[in-house]
Amino acid sequence: MTLTETPQPQTSQRSQRPLRVLAAMSGGVDSAVAAARAAEAGHDVTGVHLALSANPQSFRTGARGCCTIEDSRDARRAADVIGIPFYVWDLAERFREDVVEDFIAEYEAGRTPNPCLRCNEKIKFAALLDKALALGFDAVVTGHYAKVIVREDGTRELHRASDMAKDQSYVLGVLDDRQLAHAMFPLGDTVTTKEEIRAEAEERGLAVAKKPDSHDICFIADGDTQGFLASRLGKAEGDIVDESGEVLGTHEGAFGYTIGQRKGLRIGTPAPDGKPRYVLDISPVNNTVTVGPAAALDVTALTAIKPRWCGVAPSGAGTYTAQLRAHGDETPVTAELIEGSELRVTFDEPVRGVAPGQAVVLYDGTRVVGSATIATTERATAGV
Repeated sequence: MTLTETPQPQTSQRSQRPLRVLAAMSGGVDSAVAAARAAEAGHDVTGVHLALSANPQSFRTGARGCCTIEDSRDARRAADVIGIPFYVWDLAERFREDVVEDFIAEYEAGRTPNPCLRCNEKIKFAALLDKALALGFDAVVTGHYAKVIVREDGTRELHRASDMAKDQSYVLGVLDDRQLAHAMFPLGDTVTTKEEIRAEAEERGLAVAKKPDSHDICFIADGDTQGFLASRLGKAEGDIVDESGEVLGTHEGAFGYTIGQRKGLRIGTPAPDGKPRYVLDISPVNNTVTVGPAAALDVTALTAIKPRWCGVAPSGAGTYTAQLRAHGDETPVTAELIEGSELRVTFDEPVRGVAPGQAVVLYDGTRVVGSATIATTERATAGV
């Protein structure tokens, strides 16, 4: 494989045969428009809102979150306008175990997880999809901006959305062949602004047209990740040190920091060169946070585990582009699967802010090849 653009298939996302589909409706504008488009295309659509919190009042503050009674009611009203059946499914316990507890455990281990990616993997395209298939549905519809392409030979591929500004393929990189075969993303072909999506919702009579987007982590209502973790893991004072081991300050829990972090370090002693310091390493073993210059963040290679492929696993070394965060840029890489369980990724040029626990997603042109969880990194400079 090369970095050249994958030839566009001659077939569309899915055949024109009407399907019985389950539309995941969060209560926001994107999922409502996706459900409406699926119904307009002739599919037999049923709406479902996922109740993901045992205490649904706690999951929204302003525009944060997507898991409240308010959201459930917004989703129901949208379903009524579209004219489709609607249900609420309680997946709170599964969400707590697979997403929230995983999030806490990853931070406790000194890693930086992506809960949205985990939610797609474990909830929307595992728990929800499994239940949908068991009930006789053909597919699950969501408001994600991505495309499932069906090639002439019947194989399916996950591609970036037509509008790169809204592309969400990174958080869908965990989907495998089986899941792609039962996924529909009606917004993926849209080359429009968010305001045009809202205008479409308004034209359809959907009250969520002007509803603010949810953002940040849905189960941390006030956006205070450090406070959320401290309330569950407890405060644990430790040292903030430089690359030589000199103590520069203290912290109340190493879990409150991420690789590449600059703000909130509360170090009284300035660097010798007067330049800012950044978090270089987080060690839960001795509860220390190591800081240093920006240049020490340069990563030349990484090893990732738990690879998941949107198709056949690649063999041998290949050239791709990689994305390391949900709204990050692509960077050219060489990647090779080692003994089927580890992915070795080497960057053409050093990149910064790469943290264990994050996902690396590989692309061949616009096609998503697969993803894996970053386990270790190699730095361009000596030190951490």
